[in-house]
Amino acid sequence: MLENTSPQPAVKQRKAVALISGGLDSMLAAKVVQDQGIHVEGINFYTGFCVEGHTHAIRQKDKNKNKRNSALWVAEQLGMKLHIIDISEEYKDVVINPKHGYGQHLNPCLDCKIFMVNQAKAWVWMEENRFDFIITGEVVGQRPKSQRAATMPIIARESGIDDRLLRPLCAKHLSPSLPEREGWIDRESLFAFHGRSRKPQIELARKLGFEEFSQPAGGCCFLTDKYYSRKLADLWKARGQRKYELDDIMLLKVGRHIRPNDRFKIMVSREEGENNFMEGYRREFTTIRILSHKGPLALIDGNPNTKDLELATRIVARYSQGKAEPVISAQIDPKDDVSYVIETRPCLPDEIPGNWYI
Repeated sequence: MLENTSPQPAVKQRKAVALISGGLDSMLAAKVVQDQGIHVEGINFYTGFCVEGHTHAIRQKDKNKNKRNSALWVAEQLGMKLHIIDISEEYKDVVINPKHGYGQHLNPCLDCKIFMVNQAKAWVWMEENRFDFIITGEVVGQRPKSQRAATMPIIARESGIDDRLLRPLCAKHLSPSLPEREGWIDRESLFAFHGRSRKPQIELARKLGFEEFSQPAGGCCFLTDKYYSRKLADLWKARGQRKYELDDIMLLKVGRHIRPNDRFKIMVSREEGENNFMEGYRREFTTIRILSHKGPLALIDGNPNTKDLELATRIVARYSQGKAEPVISAQIDPKDDVSYVIETRPCLPDEIPGNWYI
């Protein structure tokens, strides 16, 4: 009897795309799937509200923090390709009109996750070599707005990805996804992490051989920060409409923001790094610079009158080395007019009410 030596058809290698934030959870989720023989590529979305890589690079107090792009670093550790996509323009509607509302501050976390999974879906299905499913590092119970047992199905359904969304770290708390049911992924090799504690993830990271990883300490989005959200809400109120440009949200990340009245706001740099950053905007705003002493640069947003600008100068002088002097001199450069120099006295601490600080 002759042996059948016909070549057997090759088994198709399944492909997945992982949403990579640069944090520990998304790194572990991608690694767990990689270790099952799946070809994984990463996708990272830039919204403009990312904490990393902006204030850390500017402020002196953050000089010892990593300046690296953590998403790129994760991709390097995992040996996978990473696609970085700017969605800052499309993301505006998520921030301004979240269907599912905000979290504790102006963070539209549930709408954000739905949007990002949908964006990943649109991107991977359009590729010439299609991917089979999408991976996220979500954990049931970890975030009160977007990572709850009740919201997990909403994300899958409203993003349009349905059961092609795999959450390896908490899969055993959820119904089996298509990759699990089809046998592309061994469900028994997935996890049942739950809640806000990151101890299981840290233990898994060490088990998988990771000596270094992003420490879980707060969110990676400025919209989860109450002070930043307050400044964004103030910007919307002052302009009478809920809209923003990328420069607006960048400037909300730096300086002291002080609003003495409805006509104008002062942005006062806190240190040399912020001074240098804000210099790039001096042609777009009225600026104040103390001449007689070392001090900060200030940008004025709004429509101040002459008395407003003198008050703003006195406030800025309060943060200069001339704050204890009876008189300082400063240069005011109106955005659309000729610059001029004034002499005035710095504000005393009790002349700047606490409710002026945004």
